[in-house]
Amino acid sequence: MMCYGFLHSHTGGSDSRIRTPRLGKLLLVAIVLWAGATPDHAWCAAPVDVPVIKGDLGPCSADFVVTDSNNTPVYDAKVHVIVLYGFMNKRKSELEIGTNSDGKARIEGLPDKLKKPPLEFKIQGGDLRKSVTQDPATDCHASFNVQLGTP
Repeated sequence: MMCYGFLHSHTGGSDSRIRTPRLGKLLLVAIVLWAGATPDHAWCAAPVDVPVIKGDLGPCSADFVVTDSNNTPVYDAKVHVIVLYGFMNKRKSELEIGTNSDGKARIEGLPDKLKKPPLEFKIQGGDLRKSVTQDPATDCHASFNVQLGTP
């Protein structure tokens, strides 16, 4: 019996057009799974962005890393500062920012000249509090490692 290339024989032959799509689908699935496989380093946690607040009062900044008494980063510890500026310090700008999961926060745009230095940053994480000071005239880009729960 003639099959015109569709079937090799009527009794036990195979249809090459039926097997090819199955093989093609299997090959396609294998390629998609292989291409979708991620390398081991892709499962590592991406670095967390440091939250930043801008005061737009000058060129200075302050970086904070807030930890507890066990050196564990404190998430959402509040860093608060009041900046007095202008004629007779009549203008006031209050800035507050929370730390990220690494305990980090950054305040930018602080003034480089104060009439009554220093700036006092109040850090609070839960019931724990601590204050640190910065004189922008001597340390314009300060970094603070604040450990809450220690005197």
